Amino acid sequence: MPSAFNTHTTNPSSSHPQAWERASQIKLLVLDVDGVLTNGQVWIDADGKESLKAFDIQDGLGIKLLEQCGISTAIITGRNSKMVLARCEELGIKQVHMGVGNKAIALDEVLKSLKLKSANCAVMGDDWPDLAIMKNAGLRIAPAQAHQAVQDFAHYVTSRTGGNSAVREVCDLILMAQNRYEELLNKAQL
Repeated sequence: MPSAFNTHTTNPSSSHPQAWERASQIKLLVLDVDGVLTNGQVWIDADGKESLKAFDIQDGLGIKLLEQCGISTAIITGRNSKMVLARCEELGIKQVHMGVGNKAIALDEVLKSLKLKSANCAVMGDDWPDLAIMKNAGLRIAPAQAHQAVQDFAHYVTSRTGGNSAVREVCDLILMAQNRYEELLNKAQL
């Protein structure tokens, strides 16, 4: 059975061995929202309120597949959004931290509540506010359009952009590194 990485990009076990090894230890995926789960555009209506966000459906399935394997997902973002809350509720994401000024403190709280070490945490961010939260993560990830400083800091840069299945690419990487991908794919084909 061909893997997703063979059809879209190079297999990360050979092209990104450090990321592959780190992904095999992940028990928590922490995501920023704008520029990671969305394309980073913010639509403001005439009343000055955020009116629209678009989320990628494949990202959502990837998050649900991680959950099936006992890998939690958390959202830590600097912005507040009812749309993000609704999407997190739909996906079953329980760790949702919005309007966060210091993302590193929020991550510490999440790790403590889940009784995890930072080495078991992957963080995906796209711009400077995410660098502090990425600093202690076991796996640092940037989407393809992330600011260059974030890409340079990351262990893995996705081939896809935020809001365009970049999160799914990371979910697949983690599932493959933990030898769960083929099992889940076979179940889906039944």
